Amino acid sequence: MEHGADEPQVAGAPSAQRLDKWLWFARVVKSRTMASGLVTSGKVRVNRVKVDKPSHALKFGDVVTVNVGRKVRVLRVVAMGVRRGPATEAQGLFEELTESVASSISGGSAALPGDAAGRDAGNKLAGMRVAGAGRPTKRDRRLIDQFRGRR
Repeated sequence: MEHGADEPQVAGAPSAQRLDKWLWFARVVKSRTMASGLVTSGKVRVNRVKVDKPSHALKFGDVVTVNVGRKVRVLRVVAMGVRRGPATEAQGLFEELTESVASSISGGSAALPGDAAGRDAGNKLAGMRVAGAGRPTKRDRRLIDQFRGRR
């Protein structure tokens, strides 16, 4: 079988791979079972077409759109995985298109308003969060108690 000029040749790497396996190798999800569930629940698109079978064959150059939690990631397949290795190896399997899509929609800013990924990127310090997001922290609870005159 002959590879095209734009397809990277890695020893032992297949020319096509199961979608759930690739999502797991690329570290998009923590387990292959979670990857399979993500696909069957309709949260994965390949080249803008909703895929409902984890066994869908993924090829070089395909664009995968994945809804994971509140994040939407757009990834272009650059290579097929041979194993689930370290994160640096996993990042070599895809090209992240998410930021370019967000900036083209919002007119230049890196994140859309109300986007969880944008809020996380803006908070460089550990422990910082957007006010009102999620459950109150211990500090928030103490401030609420002080406001209500409980302490």
